[in-house]
Amino acid sequence: MNGKIVSCGIVLLDPDGRVLLAHATGTNHWDIPKGQGEPGETEAQSARREMIEETGFDVAASRLVDLGRFAYRRDKDLHLFAARAKADELDLSRCVCVSLFPRREDGVMIPEMDAWRWTAPAEVDRYASRSLARLFDASLSLADLHRRL
Repeated sequence: MNGKIVSCGIVLLDPDGRVLLAHATGTNHWDIPKGQGEPGETEAQSARREMIEETGFDVAASRLVDLGRFAYRRDKDLHLFAARAKADELDLSRCVCVSLFPRREDGVMIPEMDAWRWTAPAEVDRYASRSLARLFDASLSLADLHRRL
């Protein structure tokens, strides 16, 4: 291992090739559902658990396409999977985040993600963190992924 943290996530695309982004509470950026694995989890199990915790969507392992590991930041790599959203996953009003963290100001436990959106590849730069936007721009074309799924 190179000592980097590995965060596992799912790039969920709708039928039009838009990517699911979740708003990180208390920040100005949106992200794909992702996070670090827990002891004993495979990358796919970690990605699925993070998706459930951050959206409420349970994406079956059989639906996942393993995209592999990507350089993300100096301290973190991403192991990503892709899936096409099913009809019952298109309504983002159904999303719920059960992963909580303490709010900086007062320690009150709040959801890690507080909003969700389908985002066209051309709009990702407007919403996503620089690291995620760079990954989709340089290493993982959403348009190519849309054609592959």
